[in-house]
Amino acid sequence: MIKNVMAVVMTLAIPFFLFLTVWQTGRYAEIDSELRSLDMEQQALVNQNKRLISAITVLSVPERIERVATEELYMRKARSDEIMRIELKREGLGG
Repeated sequence: MIKNVMAVVMTLAIPFFLFLTVWQTGRYAEIDSELRSLDMEQQALVNQNKRLISAITVLSVPERIERVATEELYMRKARSDEIMRIELKREGLGG
């Protein structure tokens, strides 16, 4: 009787473990594919970030800002009589 029960258990356990192994392998492949996709996306974002930082560096050069201000926005440097200075006391705001 015990041998028959053990035989049935073994007969059912072997296919179960085979199925579990196949399922685990499939899940591993799915996660590995997702990981590769996320790595590629991360690399693309890092490259885009590098390009944006480079663009910011180029756009924030003082000579370029001055050229845009004078040539495109028709601005000029303020004369000394147009400059108003405001001083605040350190003890309190506005007082």
